[in-house]
Amino acid sequence: MSAAPNELPPEAAQWVERLGLEPLEHEGGMFRQMHLDEHSSAIYYLLADPDFSALHSLASVEVYHWYAGAPLSMLLLHPDGRAEERLLGPDPDSRELPGQLPQLAVPPEVMQGSSSTGAWTLIGTTMAPPFEWNGFALGERAELQDRYPSAAKRIAELTRPEA
Repeated sequence: MSAAPNELPPEAAQWVERLGLEPLEHEGGMFRQMHLDEHSSAIYYLLADPDFSALHSLASVEVYHWYAGAPLSMLLLHPDGRAEERLLGPDPDSRELPGQLPQLAVPPEVMQGSSSTGAWTLIGTTMAPPFEWNGFALGERAELQDRYPSAAKRIAELTRPEA
């Protein structure tokens, strides 16, 4: 699932060590919870190629913040059947990857998955109300591909093979 810190690009490994990041079970990537109270939660989250954030939905709004590394490519699968790709990054005027935003809010119940557009990406997310495991649901590849056929290739990239 997640790369060990010694398998990461050097700069990503430094962030993992500096921030005390650990593998995130089920979803993938490396994370550390930085804040939790009854109103909100916040994490650091690092993805290093070839790992990815597996498609999942949450019961609360999740706000993404880009911090370092390459832009993050996000797939959003909306309950109304829309599929969209968004880029989280520092350069909205980029010629290579246009349309980057430094912050993005993902509504509740939207299936979301992501991967770095380069060797690694460091982001943060904030949720209010706070993250709870009972509000987390992993997406299933076949079901999502049937529902969102236009995004079938990207769904295959952002789901883990079923056991």
